Amino acid sequence: MPLAEIPLSVWRTRGRSFTFRHQTIRYWTAGQGEPLLLLHGFPTASWDWHYLWQPLAQRFRLIACDMLGFGDSSKPLRHDYSLLEQADLQQALLEHLGVREPVHLLGHDYGASVAQELLARHHEGRAQVASCAFLNAALFPECHRPLLVQKLLLSPLGWLVARTFGRDDLVRNVTQIYGPCTHPSESALDDGWSLIASNRGNRILHKLAACVPERIARRERWVSALQQGGVPLRLINGAVDPVSGAHVVARYHELVPDPDTVTLQGIGHYPHTEAPVQVLRHYLAFRQQPLPGLALKVAWS
Repeated sequence: MPLAEIPLSVWRTRGRSFTFRHQTIRYWTAGQGEPLLLLHGFPTASWDWHYLWQPLAQRFRLIACDMLGFGDSSKPLRHDYSLLEQADLQQALLEHLGVREPVHLLGHDYGASVAQELLARHHEGRAQVASCAFLNAALFPECHRPLLVQKLLLSPLGWLVARTFGRDDLVRNVTQIYGPCTHPSESALDDGWSLIASNRGNRILHKLAACVPERIARRERWVSALQQGGVPLRLINGAVDPVSGAHVVARYHELVPDPDTVTLQGIGHYPHTEAPVQVLRHYLAFRQQPLPGLALKVAWS
């Protein structure tokens, strides 16, 4: 059974705001139960989770924000963006919402790196993580295969590439990393561009791309966080993703003790929008939860 879409226009009306270091952050919550923090990827936003939102909210207390520089949150131009700061943001949001108990993490791409930092903090006693699942994550920088546009954004002319980046560029790059039969609709591409263009976000894409060298600099810390045990981990991976696909799963099996991985054949970089029913099934199995009745309504908090 397909999962119901939440239109972006509706999603936006259900968001709320809080202030983080003098910047406005948009966030969403729904459901009750154990807290589940959803961490979106680059260059998108929390709307990526909309297919999974209602079925997951039938089991968990969902929390998600558009990270600083993404979606409808503030996008300051003169700012040095970092994954460490995004982890600080997640902890500030949990504090804002009064969450005191251990949190489950589900992170995609950029958000998976934020999850790795939160996991490292858990092992240091600075955060409480109950479990962590990753979707198509650049967990090992030696395996990451960035697109040409990402390389250009990191070049000395990255600022110019960012300023001239438009919807057609998004379409050309995004369609390279989806599965052959799971390309997004024109409407979904319009919505994706709307989230990037919000608050003139294309101007800072080169600054957000700094996550690539940051992953290299923090590799030992973040890979060690995967190896220490004590927190259930699962990697759910779209196999045909050229950026973080099957080659990341192979490396995960080499480096992570008792690896728990799921490979989705024919699926690319965005399994939660390309194959949301499969992702839901495998995530709930990881959490040992039965599949919810998908037609049920969920209260937004």
